[in-house]
Amino acid sequence: MKIKNIKEKIKRYRKTKGTELLCYLTIILFHIIRFFYRCKCINYPKEKCIFALWHAHQCGVFSCNLNRKTCIMVSSSQDGEIISRAANAMGVETVRGSKTRGGAKASLELIRRIKEEDINGALTIDGPKGPNRIVKKGIIEIAKMADIPIVPAVWWSPQKTFLKFNSWDNFRFPLVGTKLVMLFGDPIYLPKDPNEEDIEKTRKKVEDALNDLYVDIKKNYKTYLNKKES
Repeated sequence: MKIKNIKEKIKRYRKTKGTELLCYLTIILFHIIRFFYRCKCINYPKEKCIFALWHAHQCGVFSCNLNRKTCIMVSSSQDGEIISRAANAMGVETVRGSKTRGGAKASLELIRRIKEEDINGALTIDGPKGPNRIVKKGIIEIAKMADIPIVPAVWWSPQKTFLKFNSWDNFRFPLVGTKLVMLFGDPIYLPKDPNEEDIEKTRKKVEDALNDLYVDIKKNYKTYLNKKES
C-alpha cells in the first residue's frame, strides 16, 4: 500500500512539474512571438461586446485586444493552465472554468468584469471538446446577462507557416512570419427578454455568421490583407 502511495505521489509530482515546465516554455515562446505576431484586423467593433470564436481559432483572441482589453474564459484543466498563462503573457485577461468544471462561477465572473470594467469578453463557442464548429448556448446566456451584443470573429492565413495539431478542432499555431487576417462580423443583438426560441435563433445566427465569415475571409484574404485597418 505504501509503495502504491509513493508511486502515485511521484506520478502527481511529475505531472505537476511537467505542466509547470510547459507553462514556463510556452510563456517564453509567447513573449518572443508577441514581437513578430502580425494580424490585420478588419471591421473591429467600436462598442463593448463578447467575441465568438471557434476553438481552433483561439490564438485569434490576441487580435481582439485592439482598442479594448479582452477577457476570455479558459478551461480549468491543465491544458487550460498553459493557455491561460500564455494569454496573460500576451496581455489577454482570463477567467477559469468550463461546462464541466467551474463554468457557472467563471461565467458570472466574466459577466461581472464585462459590466464593471472597460473590457470585452470572448468565448470559444464549440469548446472545450466539441462538436467542432457547433455553437453552444453559453455565449448567448452571457451576452444576455451582460447586456452586450455578440460579435463573431474568424482568423485565417493561407500560408503553411503553422504548427498543426492532430486534435478534434484542427488547432493551428502561427509561427513567425505568418501573415494573418482577423475578420469581425456585424454585432448580433438579442431581443429584449428572449425566450428559448429567441435563444436558439440567435445561436443559429452566430453559427451561420461564423461559417459565412470563414468563406469570406478565405475568398478575400488578399483584399483584406491590403486593406486599411478598421
